[in-house]
Amino acid sequence: MRFGTFIPQGWRQDLTGIEPREHWAVMNGLAQHVDATEGWESLWVYDHFHAVPEPNGESVHEAWSLISAFAASTSRVRLGQMCTCMAYRNPAYLAKVAATADVISGGRVEMGIGAGWYEHEWRAYGYGFPTAGQRIAMLDEGVQIFKQLWTNGVATLDGEHYQVAGAQLAPLPLQEDGPPLWIAGGGERKTLRIAAEHAQYTNFDGTPETFAHKSDVLRGHCDAIGRPFDEIVRSANYNIVIGETQADVDDRIAWIEEHYALTLPERAPQLAEDFRNGPLVGTVEQVVEKLQHMAGLGLGYAIIYFADAAYDRSSMELFESQVIPELR
Repeated sequence: MRFGTFIPQGWRQDLTGIEPREHWAVMNGLAQHVDATEGWESLWVYDHFHAVPEPNGESVHEAWSLISAFAASTSRVRLGQMCTCMAYRNPAYLAKVAATADVISGGRVEMGIGAGWYEHEWRAYGYGFPTAGQRIAMLDEGVQIFKQLWTNGVATLDGEHYQVAGAQLAPLPLQEDGPPLWIAGGGERKTLRIAAEHAQYTNFDGTPETFAHKSDVLRGHCDAIGRPFDEIVRSANYNIVIGETQADVDDRIAWIEEHYALTLPERAPQLAEDFRNGPLVGTVEQVVEKLQHMAGLGLGYAIIYFADAAYDRSSMELFESQVIPELR
């Protein structure tokens, strides 16, 4: 199994209490740590503008600005977004942004891409909020533009949502045919069909039952178009709470509640309980067992979120030293 980790950027209240002038030092310090730790293959950021679980004005740093910054400040680790919303940027422009970041990084960019869902920020930023079908159609057309530009350096598409006429891209990304495509989302009729056609990686729900079901649906789409199912690496994201003992796990859950209470006091107990009930919570032995089970279901890549990473690296370091070696 391969592993990536999220760098806190504020979206999930995970820079609360840290002065904005210190944010880059915290984020880049974690990126440097990940870059220097062999068990991590990639680092990730979210593509959002407003905080969750509600837009409460907490800091949120922009995804592709961070990708370019990490491209310059790291040397080994791969750089992804989970996931870029297609409609937040014109796809030809986005292909150019990604190509530039790929050159800066020496060919280490991953392209996580999806249809988007956070209605509040869509409307607040003036994007409207198209229907799910329209957003997925925009995803499909945008991916076609990516592939033309990254492969040929020029793209033409007269689509329903996007029109480009001889858009040029030079230089090409350093990676042949461009950054690998991660199609995120579990929509069974359309999103997973797009993934079967275009993706090198998928990313959908990581609970065992749902993961197995979505995998079967993806296999069906692959069979329908004649693509080998095993060409696509399946990934999932996990909010981890880990400790050497159950008491350690309970202490970390308590910290999560206290932390969310700083900004969302009424919601903090339920948010902490949501973490407790997640699929990757427990002692080291329990977490290893759960990931081994997921590997048996075909999970090839786990992307791990540590809620406390900006404040305390001990959860991350425990995972690095005692979990990753058991799964790699």
